[in-house]
Amino acid sequence: MHSSFVTVQGRRLEYRRIAATRPNTPTLVFLHEGLGSVSLWRDFPDKVARETGCGAVIYSRYGYGRSDVLEAPHRVDYMHREARESLPELLDKLGILDPLLIGHSDGASIALIYAATHPAMKGLILEAPHVFVEDISVQSIAAAKQSFETSDLPERLARHHADPAKTFYGWNDIWLHPDFRAWNIEEVLPRVVCPLLAIQGLDDEYGTLRQLEAIETQVKGRLTFVKLEACGHSPHRDQPEATLVAIVDFIRDVVPGAIQAASR
Repeated sequence: MHSSFVTVQGRRLEYRRIAATRPNTPTLVFLHEGLGSVSLWRDFPDKVARETGCGAVIYSRYGYGRSDVLEAPHRVDYMHREARESLPELLDKLGILDPLLIGHSDGASIALIYAATHPAMKGLILEAPHVFVEDISVQSIAAAKQSFETSDLPERLARHHADPAKTFYGWNDIWLHPDFRAWNIEEVLPRVVCPLLAIQGLDDEYGTLRQLEAIETQVKGRLTFVKLEACGHSPHRDQPEATLVAIVDFIRDVVPGAIQAASR
C-alpha cells in the first residue's frame, strides 16, 4: 500500500489514495482514531471502496504515521483546528470537492465539527465518536499510559508511527490534562444536517452509548444508529463484516446507484 505526501499547514502529511471505479460518486475520506494512521486502517478502506465504487483518501494527521513528527503538545482545541484548518486545506490540495467522511473516535469528532460548517455533504459515517469527555474515557486512557510504559506497546506502535513515543504522549497527555475534562462539541451538533451513520460497540472501553444518545437528540440530519455486540472501540477491526455491511448500506442510501453500479 503505497503512500504519498502532501504539505498542509506547512507540514508534510502521509496519505494514500484509492481510485474510484464509478463516476459521480463522492470521495470517501478516512479520519483515524487517536493513535491511528494510514497503515492502521489496513485494507478496510479498500473493501469499502471496492463495494461502493467510490474513490477514497486515507491520511495520517500531523504527528501520526509517516507524517511530520509532533513538535509541540496538542492544545485542547486540536480537533477543532484539524476540522477547520487542516482538513479543508488537505481536501483542497487533493482536489476533493465532494467528501463523505468516515471518522473513527477522534476522527469521528473531527468529522462532526467539519460537517457543522459544510451542510451540503452527502453523508457522515461515525465509528465510536466522542462529543464530550466521560470518566470511562479518562480511566482507559490512563490505563493505556501504564501499558505504554510497561509492555511492548511502543514496539507495536513503531510499526505504524515514525516516532511512537511522541505520537502516544501527544494523544495521551492532552486527554489526561485537567483542562480537557471540559472539552465538549455538542454545540456543533444542531448544525449537522446531512444524513449520518453512527456505529458503536457495546463493549467500547473508551465511551458509552451516552455519546450516541447526545448525537441522536441534537443533530438535524437523519441518523442511522448501529449497535454491535462483542465489539469494543474499533468496530471495523472487532466486527469488520457487520461494520462493512452497515457502511455499504448507508452509502447505497445516500449515493443512489453507487452500489448497484459497482456490483455489475
